[in-house]
Amino acid sequence: MTRDDTIVRRPSWRAYAALAAAVFAMSWSAVFVRWAGIPGSASAFYRVLIASAILVPLWAARGPSRPIDWRAARLALVGGVFFAFDIALFNAAVLRTTAATAVLLGNSAPVLVGLATWALFRRRPSGRFWIGLALSLIGCASIVWTDARSGVGGSAIEGDLFALGAALFWAAYMLTTERARAGMDTLTFNTLAIVGSVLTLLVVCLALGVPLAGYSGRTWAALFALGLISQFAAYYALVYALGHLPATLTSVANLAQIPLSALLAVPLLGEPITRAQVVGGLLVLTGIYVVSKPRQ
Repeated sequence: MTRDDTIVRRPSWRAYAALAAAVFAMSWSAVFVRWAGIPGSASAFYRVLIASAILVPLWAARGPSRPIDWRAARLALVGGVFFAFDIALFNAAVLRTTAATAVLLGNSAPVLVGLATWALFRRRPSGRFWIGLALSLIGCASIVWTDARSGVGGSAIEGDLFALGAALFWAAYMLTTERARAGMDTLTFNTLAIVGSVLTLLVVCLALGVPLAGYSGRTWAALFALGLISQFAAYYALVYALGHLPATLTSVANLAQIPLSALLAVPLLGEPITRAQVVGGLLVLTGIYVVSKPRQ
């Protein structure tokens, strides 16, 4: 496994192409969720189930590249649980608020990671982090406040809160996997994590009584696109990019999916971009960039 912090002096064009492909594929996630039109937990379940149908046999054929560290394996499974709640809440948010807002608030995880590492690992954030945190919080608050004042109803505000909850679980996923990946190869980690996600979302769907069958052909097409493009292809390309480019570069580049998702939602979902979204979004993006920007 190539560590995420490994920096190749002259990355090939393939690494940058993989990163661009990953960001583009992830940008379609909200569109596919809306096209599927089923409860968020159900679309999240099929997203990971369809991807696992490729990933698990691939891992079984290749096997782990080194002996499995069972402590890391348990962390990978826990990471899968966090990822399951992340995408379930994100999908639920997409069905309640605009795709652009859901993607924007759902990608505020870098700020939450900074707070969590301070609270859990006593790594004191820099002054730059607090500036980024303030900007992001102001941006998030302005978007939620605008939804509350616009009269769009409690559903949009609920969606905003779901998206923020998704960001919280994504931050937990990143913190967990940062430690788990040190003890196993990337394919083994991804396989264990996605198994954890599938099992978690199956339990959630059964507990909530969410139907998992009887969908239309359009819904199944959207679900397969979600699993194959936004999950398997996107994360495969992202893992490749992480092996050849600095993690700081990939984390900042991932922010490109926010404006891309907003632009895709205009013609495909009929969602205009409002001034409040632009202003709040710029504040959040600036805050995340300040937090994620590599030190000089």
